[in-house]
Amino acid sequence: MKNFTHLLVKEIKELLNKQLIISLAFILIIFNFIGNVTKSEMKKAMAKQKVAVLDLDRSPVSRNLIGALNAANFIIEEKSGDKNKVVDEIRHSSLDLLVVIPEGFGEKATKFQPVEVETYSFLRGVSLAGRSKSEVVRMLLNSTNEYLSNEFLKAKIPEVDPKLLKAPIKNREYVIIKDKQAEGSSALVIGAMTAQNFILPVILIVIIMYSAQMVITAIAMEKQNKTLETLLTVPISRTSIVMAKMLAAALVGLISAAIYILGFRKAFSFSEGDIGQALSGVAPLLKQLGLTINTQGYVLFGISLFLTILCALALATILGVLAEDYRTAQSLSFPLIFLVMVPYFISLFADINSMSLPAKLLVLAIPFSHPFFAMTNIMFGHLNMVYLGIVYNFLFVAVLLYWTTKIFSTDRVLTMKLKWGKKKVVL
Repeated sequence: MKNFTHLLVKEIKELLNKQLIISLAFILIIFNFIGNVTKSEMKKAMAKQKVAVLDLDRSPVSRNLIGALNAANFIIEEKSGDKNKVVDEIRHSSLDLLVVIPEGFGEKATKFQPVEVETYSFLRGVSLAGRSKSEVVRMLLNSTNEYLSNEFLKAKIPEVDPKLLKAPIKNREYVIIKDKQAEGSSALVIGAMTAQNFILPVILIVIIMYSAQMVITAIAMEKQNKTLETLLTVPISRTSIVMAKMLAAALVGLISAAIYILGFRKAFSFSEGDIGQALSGVAPLLKQLGLTINTQGYVLFGISLFLTILCALALATILGVLAEDYRTAQSLSFPLIFLVMVPYFISLFADINSMSLPAKLLVLAIPFSHPFFAMTNIMFGHLNMVYLGIVYNFLFVAVLLYWTTKIFSTDRVLTMKLKWGKKKVVL
């Protein structure tokens, strides 16, 4: 046990080198910078924005439209004079949006004749604040149309609410999951679950790819530098050597993943609480439907994730043995990346339980697939799928560990190579 501990510490020190520490620190700095810029743009978009308005009509209807703009968190800067001169003036100013209300707007609008309001967007770049201005103006014009049509209907049929005339059929939505039912929108439930589970695929990809890449590179470098031969002469079992390498890579990979997640949260978490408020509004609905994770669910997900990491490390160990040097080790990581990306994209756009049987079996045959779908399966009570995934990954790890130990117990660990030209393994 003492020799194994020394070997584990040695492997961790080799993986957690100065270059890795500097790169992780740089990643935190970059994510922090992205977060500050994003939050600054969010504040600009939420703050009051200046909008130039040229009212050529000066009617009560046009003045009501300007008042609606002012009530929609805009600071109105009214202009006067010729339209072309005003456009040229704003082109050389800091304003980004001009609304022109033409002559006869009020008269035509009240008579329900076609009339146009012109909006000029002065693009000096692409930002969230610039996009929100034109979108709000479009929504206000729609609201103005709604207001005018309501007034017309009130005048013609005063005894009936205009809303009932235009939309007599109402929709009362219910969501049913197994034996539980709640009033609410299914789109809202799906959107909330997607937002909550957005970070999960990122965590899985970072952990699997980081850990696997480190194992492949470490073994390839030891073969290239001839230090693996020295290591194999140490009086310690080959199984301990394999386990030390995999455990060290798992620990360093988890540390790297934690730093990535911390940076990701700094970059894309907003103190204004927009996302949090949206999720809190649907939280009671999710609770009524039983779409929550208890302690048992988190334990099952943790086991599935741990076994998936072991699968990646076992495959990476074999691929590292096949590598001749550091250069070939980089290319050997692509099969693992491909196997991780397949379930990642499927989890974003499809439900594994609604896929055809051949497609489902093909996806679930990839050991990295199971944690991507585990959280959703736990929420919807498909625990059999979770248990089968855990058993499958356990057997997968056991077979690969046995095979890897057999490779390390002979001299093949030093002589195995992957000849891309001949497309075969030469012993």
